[in-house]
Amino acid sequence: MRRARLHIGGGAPAAPGLTQIVPVREIDGAWYEVADEWAAVPPLTGRYWPLEGAVLAAPSDPRVILGMAHNGSAADRAIPRQAFMKSARSAIGSGEPIRIVPGHGNVVAEAELAVVIGVHCRNVSARDAAEVIAGYTIGNDVTATDQIALDEKMIQSKSGDGFTPLGPWLVGDLDPDSVPLELIVNGELRCQSDTDRLAWNIAEQIEYLSEYMTLGPGDVILTGSPETASPIKPGDTVRAALDGIGILENPVTAL
Repeated sequence: MRRARLHIGGGAPAAPGLTQIVPVREIDGAWYEVADEWAAVPPLTGRYWPLEGAVLAAPSDPRVILGMAHNGSAADRAIPRQAFMKSARSAIGSGEPIRIVPGHGNVVAEAELAVVIGVHCRNVSARDAAEVIAGYTIGNDVTATDQIALDEKMIQSKSGDGFTPLGPWLVGDLDPDSVPLELIVNGELRCQSDTDRLAWNIAEQIEYLSEYMTLGPGDVILTGSPETASPIKPGDTVRAALDGIGILENPVTAL
């Protein structure tokens, strides 16, 4: 069963003041609104919308976005685990623009598997990690790479407007340790990889992160880029495709 969040009312994410975002689940070929999006069996409100033509928001409204650093290949397992944080306001849905500031240097898109947490949790063992996951979606960890050397905390490189596209929905039935990934820019396949190349698997990442902080419903973990990064610029269209989930597509504009 897919989970999502819909823009309703104004019909376009470009006009957020005219829309309301509602949590939904796919039931019998339609999107049904739920009263509690993180409940295991959520009550329905009675409102529903057809799948076709629905305008999807980011499938989660996170309080925390975390990304695993140097987690692109098996060799990175020799480096101690480390993570970074991104502004929750950098999250956008499919179709919304990634905004690049001219003069900030090279910017890359990174196709990744994103994990969404479903419960408040702390000190989760790798063995129990699956129990705290609400679902999986596609993430694009946009990064202004020239800014990394100027700011070791990576605020300048990671938290730009639209720098965390997520979507188009959440799925639960997925083996996170073997997911093919593709990054496509302007119709050209730039990168092709698989999550089985990550140094630290998803369960290990949750164990590590929850040792140092409480995770909660809607929080997002960007699980790493196994050589799925490519430069982007204003005017481009970026598509991240993950088997078993779908396609996340975003235009790139200048801010």
